[in-house]
Amino acid sequence: MKTYPPLEKEPKKILVIAMQYLGDVLLTTPLFHSLRMAYPNAQLDVLVYSNTASILEGNQDINHIITTANRPKTADYIKLGQQIIRRYDLAVVTQTGDRPFLYGLLAAKMRVSVVPQKINKGWWKRFFVQRWIEFDNINTHTVLQHLKLLDLINVKSSYSVVAPQIKDSQSLEQQFNFLVDNVNFAVLHTHPQWTYKQWTVEGWLQVGRYLNGLGLKLVLSGGPFNDEINYVKNIQNQLPKDTINLAGKLSLAQLTYILSKAKLYIGPDTGITHLAAATGIPVIALYGPTNPVKWAPWPFGYAQNTNPFNKIGSQHVNNISFIQGKGECVPCYLEGCQKHQQSRSQCLDTLLSEEVKSAVNQMLKLL
Repeated sequence: MKTYPPLEKEPKKILVIAMQYLGDVLLTTPLFHSLRMAYPNAQLDVLVYSNTASILEGNQDINHIITTANRPKTADYIKLGQQIIRRYDLAVVTQTGDRPFLYGLLAAKMRVSVVPQKINKGWWKRFFVQRWIEFDNINTHTVLQHLKLLDLINVKSSYSVVAPQIKDSQSLEQQFNFLVDNVNFAVLHTHPQWTYKQWTVEGWLQVGRYLNGLGLKLVLSGGPFNDEINYVKNIQNQLPKDTINLAGKLSLAQLTYILSKAKLYIGPDTGITHLAAATGIPVIALYGPTNPVKWAPWPFGYAQNTNPFNKIGSQHVNNISFIQGKGECVPCYLEGCQKHQQSRSQCLDTLLSEEVKSAVNQMLKLL
């Protein structure tokens, strides 16, 4: 890879554009932290979608979080333009889409960006930025993909994923007594956003009952949408009566605090699993068609410029026990066996609870 010199003039105002899903934005935080370490006196702003800004709550590396609608209208474009056009010394674009690229173009004269490979649509974008890297969607972990942007400005990488933080934990502890009663508990996140990432209800029930038999209190996490709340409620109704259901009741920062106190977390390929990994607690991640090289949870304390996980097979790195569904086609990179987000994935439907229980035993022995 070409070696770039440091920027001729240290930037006073930096805009990082990360208009992605929740987990993607969280995996961009090592980039934010690296920039903060390199430019401690700079104003570091981040542009994200409105529905992902909460993943950055309490992040001390960021001065301002600028939000935009997922589907902006004319008024939204005007408002955003007033906030960013030529207001920055450096724009860092972390994705290849047209809108993020255009925002970077408008925000600063000096731009570094990830761009599509020459065989893909949008390859021409490299001609409109001063320094660029090609996007790799298969062989490079998302954290490392973002950090490669630092090579373009000769900035040292920090590999720590920064989770959101709450200012007042006392009120949360008053609300949930199990946080202060020295209760050992495990958090189960049973409902990813898309069906093709779901494990089976029966699998969750078997593992939940097993954890309860080991003396762990069960805590169920979940998002605020009705289908997710109903899904989690159905599972709660079939687990021990003292199971705590937090679905739809917490901010991401509040959930982070609770996760940090757990003995164990089990969850599928979703942003909350990345969040749990960032707290440093033992995490069991259940994956099917998704490529773990690119999207496995980033292990806590992992600080190497190499992918933490291989493409195939269940693996263990630091605080992450990665369990991959079985099948010659795994990982297929597809959205379920029917190739759409609401279809099932056979590799997850056939994943046995015994394999998860074995991982539970192993992770609890390490405590």
